Amino acid sequence: MARQGAKHKPPSPAISVVVVTYQSAPTLERCLAALAAQSFRDFELIVVDNASTDGAARGSAAADRSITLLENAENRGFSGGVNDGAKAARGRWLALINPDAYAEPDWLERLVAAAQAHPDVRAFASRQLMAADPSRLDGLGDVMASAGFPFRGGYTQPDSGAHRIGEVFSPCGGAMLIDRALFLELGGFDERLFCYCEDVDLGYRLRLAGERTLVVPDAVVHHEGSASTGGPRSDFAVFHGTRNRLWVFIKDTPPVLLWLTLPLHVLATAVLFARHATRGELAAPWRGLMAGLAGLSTALQMRREVQATRKVGSLVIAHAMTWDPLDLFLRRVVIRPLRPTRSAGA
Repeated sequence: MARQGAKHKPPSPAISVVVVTYQSAPTLERCLAALAAQSFRDFELIVVDNASTDGAARGSAAADRSITLLENAENRGFSGGVNDGAKAARGRWLALINPDAYAEPDWLERLVAAAQAHPDVRAFASRQLMAADPSRLDGLGDVMASAGFPFRGGYTQPDSGAHRIGEVFSPCGGAMLIDRALFLELGGFDERLFCYCEDVDLGYRLRLAGERTLVVPDAVVHHEGSASTGGPRSDFAVFHGTRNRLWVFIKDTPPVLLWLTLPLHVLATAVLFARHATRGELAAPWRGLMAGLAGLSTALQMRREVQATRKVGSLVIAHAMTWDPLDLFLRRVVIRPLRPTRSAGA
């Protein structure tokens, strides 16, 4: 159910900021304080709580009556939570930020400036720094390797600061801006993914629709990372990441590219599992892989839905990927100059 903080709705804002929470008490107050300090003021704030028991979201909304609080009766994951927020939103743009991410005061201002400077682009990624060590990147846009393996560009690498605006494969859902009408037109996040890789899937579908994503390096957030799910190497995160990576590969990869890269995907999966084995962490990824294979009928249904409506083909997607295996294994930043939109393909 929803509770509107104000009695009368003001004119539609430029941006609707959506924060999805689940047991987010340790970080939510700092996240919302950073949003309250934004230099760009024409935005509404929507907090979607996924049946938390910590009371943090409800307490924040009670303290700030401008917050719109949506309270779900069950945990709908990041995918479902964002979709709920997007449907309730009134802004031209939809800004997503995790409850464990803390935006610099000019975060929204920088994103808006980029959108104004590039009116033909409708999706933007941020520069994410590690909250515990801001000298290191948490991600600078998402990269798609030729093996069908997505990763956050530059994750854990030292941040040189010498980054230029450019094209990345997809935006990280932890801190992004997207045209709300476009988000809804694409069906929002795929709720069958629940969480993890749902943003990669959205970015892939943006690509298949002929859209591009621009990373804005001076739009900065500091990110804790998986604070609500036990960390990036928790069983929950690894299970969903493993399952969903397979489903996204099957769902979104265009036909010719799918068969060309399938051996690479299998090889990369084997290498990753060998790495898990050296850490004694095979249980969660194995369960994720088995769940992914058991759900192949679901993945193939997803594929039929997406491939029936795509506007570009394998060659266009191949150009947007990185084909250097070192980019994947070293998690390097991959940013390309903006290119004209393309259409059609195999």
